[in-house]
Amino acid sequence: MSLERNYNRGLWKRSLIKFKRHKTGIIGGLILLIYIITAVFAPYIAKFDPIAQNLSERLQPPSWKHILGTDYAGRDIFSRIIYGTRISITIGFVSVLLALIFGTILGVSSGYFGGWWDILIMRIIDIMLAFPTILLAIGIVAVLGPRLENAMIAVGIVSIPQFARVVRATILSIKEKDYINSAKALGIGEIRIIVRHILPNVLAPIIVQATLGIASAILEAAGLSFLGLGARPPIPEWGAMLSESRQYLRSAPWTVIFPGLAIMFLVLAFNLFGDALRDIFDPRSYKWKGGTF
Repeated sequence: MSLERNYNRGLWKRSLIKFKRHKTGIIGGLILLIYIITAVFAPYIAKFDPIAQNLSERLQPPSWKHILGTDYAGRDIFSRIIYGTRISITIGFVSVLLALIFGTILGVSSGYFGGWWDILIMRIIDIMLAFPTILLAIGIVAVLGPRLENAMIAVGIVSIPQFARVVRATILSIKEKDYINSAKALGIGEIRIIVRHILPNVLAPIIVQATLGIASAILEAAGLSFLGLGARPPIPEWGAMLSESRQYLRSAPWTVIFPGLAIMFLVLAFNLFGDALRDIFDPRSYKWKGGTF
């Protein structure tokens, strides 16, 4: 058992060293840090109320007063994007947390216990994967109602299969290891084996999937808001901002360009960071004795 703990400790230490050498991962992490700082200190960064309307200043181009211009209602676009950062990051984390919890439970129970339970869970997962995620999310929101909270639930539900399959694949690869069989032979309970010896080995692929899943969740939630099924005006959510301003694409392109760039850079940051984690935690990049990378 100590050998297993020492190996896991060494794996995380080597992973940190590798991340420091991963340039694109560092770039993605820095961009994420900027977004998170912006979300935390939004009231101190934004100069204007993101919801208050001022029709006398509607559709003004970028200027010293409104550095990203104003929208059709005279609202400062920069302030709305700043506050929208909070909403988008919250959507990503809440949706992925929901998917992670249920996906991990289903994946662990399916992979570890097997049998008819495994067959049942995997067939349900296959059915969910047969639908395009955005269409399945639209169907769920249509049932629950067009609200931001329901959009987060819908995005979380459609993300469950990815987590369940990743966790199940990891469980299948480790549940017959010697230390698992030794724990069973010693009479250790199933729950304790799962919590102490299996879940720690699932952390790395879960972290990678969660990081990449947040990017997908932000895009899908923005798509739902763009279709009028997520955040509703005047909430400063980026997808809703694009939907409100699409008719002004030619006359006031800044109302569309800047919210679109905000989505693009946040999703890019999560993808760069997630790709770096996937490279770092790839077991093929390690050698157990005299670990080299």
